[in-house]
Amino acid sequence: MKLIRFFLLGIILKLLLSGCSVTDPAPIYPIPSEKQLQWHAMEKYAFVHFSINTFTGKEWGYGDESPKLFNPTDFNAEQIVSTIKEAGLSGLILTCKHHDGFCLWPSKYTEYSIKNSPYKDGKGDIVREISDACHKAGIKFGVYISPWDRNHSEYGKKGYITYYRNQIKELLENYGEIFEIWFDGANGGDGYYGGERSTRKIDAETYYDWEATVAMIHEISPGTLVWQSSVPEARWCGNEAGYMDDPNWCTIKEDGTNWVPAEVDVSVRPGWFYHETEKIHSAENLFEIYLNSVGHGATLLLNIPPNKCGQINKEDAVELFRWRKMIDEIFSNDLAQKASIRADNTRGRKFRVENIIKKNNKANSEINRHSAANEKGYWATEDSINSSYIDFNWKSPVTVKYIIIQENISLGQRVKGVEIDAIRYAPDKSGYNETTNTTTFKEDIMEKIGECTTVGYKRIIKVDSINTSSLRIRFTDSKGPLAISKIEIY
Repeated sequence: MKLIRFFLLGIILKLLLSGCSVTDPAPIYPIPSEKQLQWHAMEKYAFVHFSINTFTGKEWGYGDESPKLFNPTDFNAEQIVSTIKEAGLSGLILTCKHHDGFCLWPSKYTEYSIKNSPYKDGKGDIVREISDACHKAGIKFGVYISPWDRNHSEYGKKGYITYYRNQIKELLENYGEIFEIWFDGANGGDGYYGGERSTRKIDAETYYDWEATVAMIHEISPGTLVWQSSVPEARWCGNEAGYMDDPNWCTIKEDGTNWVPAEVDVSVRPGWFYHETEKIHSAENLFEIYLNSVGHGATLLLNIPPNKCGQINKEDAVELFRWRKMIDEIFSNDLAQKASIRADNTRGRKFRVENIIKKNNKANSEINRHSAANEKGYWATEDSINSSYIDFNWKSPVTVKYIIIQENISLGQRVKGVEIDAIRYAPDKSGYNETTNTTTFKEDIMEKIGECTTVGYKRIIKVDSINTSSLRIRFTDSKGPLAISKIEIY
């Protein structure tokens, strides 16, 4: 017994002396809430702009358009939702009310709504049909409700805030679980305003009393993430062109005090609403948007507008499915799972580098093929180490084009710089065997093939295609010990 105790004490002493730890690195604040972690893991979801503008050809209605104009001839919520799901998107945010003030649900607080349209003889409810279809299909449902209302006579006055909050309550209380509520930044200007036809100017920071409005949202629906406002849980990326700048700190800036991650909103067509003369982006363009949004640590909100019939245009659906197929095929063969790996530092066996190699969850592949935010196990370095590297080696050369890195953001965002090196192999012409159609390779020198600054939930680094059997990912700087959840190589 004494011998066993002595042996165990020896092991413990060895672990302590080697700097190994069984405790997680201390969080680097701020950190995301559970709601925000789930939002990050959605990665890409749809925007659906559909309203009177679909039938007038406008992008911004003035507020005096007749409700009689809203008359989709063959509206099909299940076609819209199934197309979005088949395109690989994990949720849908519907424009329930745009700047013109027209409501896609029969709001009891206004006559300017679907109840006064020809659709289903005034008994229709687009919000209900879309939300039900989302819940049935297993994708998440969100709502857009414009703060600006060019129809309402009280806009710009105190009475409008009560009206607006009542409409928010209607959406949150009557349409099931809502994952995100979206507040547009367009506020104030010329409008119909109940017939007055004037220009109303407001202070967007103070007029809506966002603090009280958001508190009301959280009380009614704690699981709903608030996008924008003066107290947001997620923010705009700063453009509508489909990319996120580098670096991308979920804290807005490196020393930020709140977790407010970025969302990239962009439309598959030039406009947000469907216009017959406009064409959809090609699958190749959509793939570049994906790399520069999700691949830059943001989420992607991709607008897919239904046509006048009330369905996703067939041409659009074909291109969206091609885009989904591109993503699936390009990221189908994770080379990291076939490599031998080693790191120059580790926090201990619990945090061994092998933790970064994870099988994709096929059961959830239609919604999120590369989520690692909530997976257990990650690689971490000792407290004193904020730069380190991981080597990947293969028995024979492989072709590398993309590297995906994910941090364990439940402990905060910390990586400040990444560089990727590889040993390039070039065909040796004298080594070509015509009989076997094989080529021997000769080793060249290690070279830098890619780099980035921040990582966050997910970073996709595109490199020039290279044949290599040795690749090194160097984390050059971090706000603390590294905590890497997943690495994939394609």
